[in-house]
Amino acid sequence: MPDFADLYRMENFNDTFALGHYARVLDALDRRTGLEVAFKVMRAEHLSPDGAMRWEYRAFGNEADLLMKLSDSPYVVGLLDCGYVSNTHEFPAGGEIASFQKDVLGFIQAMPEYAERGWRPYLSLQNLSRNLNLLYAMKPNQAGSRWRLPSEEGLALALQFAEILRLAHAKQIVYLDHKLEHVYWDGSQLRIIDFNSSRQLDGHDTNGSQFYRMDIHNLCVGILYPVFTGLSPLKMTLRPQPGNVNEAESRYRDITRLDFGVEPSLSRPLQELLQSGAAMQIETCDEFITGLQEVASMHGWDFPHHYTSPASRDARTQMRAGIARLRRGQADLREARDLFREAAILDGISDDLEAELRRLVKAVNDLLNNRVIP
Repeated sequence: MPDFADLYRMENFNDTFALGHYARVLDALDRRTGLEVAFKVMRAEHLSPDGAMRWEYRAFGNEADLLMKLSDSPYVVGLLDCGYVSNTHEFPAGGEIASFQKDVLGFIQAMPEYAERGWRPYLSLQNLSRNLNLLYAMKPNQAGSRWRLPSEEGLALALQFAEILRLAHAKQIVYLDHKLEHVYWDGSQLRIIDFNSSRQLDGHDTNGSQFYRMDIHNLCVGILYPVFTGLSPLKMTLRPQPGNVNEAESRYRDITRLDFGVEPSLSRPLQELLQSGAAMQIETCDEFITGLQEVASMHGWDFPHHYTSPASRDARTQMRAGIARLRRGQADLREARDLFREAAILDGISDDLEAELRRLVKAVNDLLNNRVIP
């Protein structure tokens, strides 16, 4: 077996803002390809002394399998490699490695052997910037603050997520584990991660339609409600949600009504559509996508069989240009703040200059705390 360090160079943990139950995720360099990757490795505490495979161990095979089945979607994070490491430290920088690359079947078939040897499974995935994670971007950093996506972006995200679910349901896969820390968004492109709690349904499962409704319900409640309001449906501020198979399926089970009182300006037809999803009244992704298109047409979008007024279409064009400038402006503000912050810690500068730089850092942070877009 090759040495771990021959294939990967470990860098920093990138999951500290939303720690997962069964794995740690690190930034790493794949020395074979030169790509920066997200290296997801099972926590050592889930190893069984007798070599038995707990659900956390098997979940790696389940996730690798589902990622390959959904690899045609541009909205699903890409699997680059899978395998096992002998190192049991939380930061796996040494020991041996068994890399199966994209041979998921071989990876799954080898699980009993490597579980008995006490090796941990890993997945190497496309590395997504923490700044694009919606929980990281939307989580309030001071009391009384919240951010929501503009309806234009929220509708785009909803339509892309619905397309993922339509593809998944066609393959009898349900995602189930809908929470903001699994969603990455750059203003136009969606990426979702973490299929470890997702499920491949049996073709003879008589509860399939119930699971599909639940998947749409969880999307409306767990993702779209926070996206459009900046609040958690669990009556709390946005925060990471615990996750295992049982929690993924039951997390929002008792939420059948959404409170939009905090965001009364939100489109009434959109509120009604999300309420229908929360009430488990939407049967299929096709039905949900049709509803989203009807709402989007009122916001200037063009779809066949849905009327959009020329004035709304023109207004949407201007709004999209304005949102792009807002995003660019916020990025420039962050870059300026970081320059001020780095200058303030240089050795040898005068006290007066340091005080001015720190004043600028605070002023920019105040601007960012009152920003329009997460």
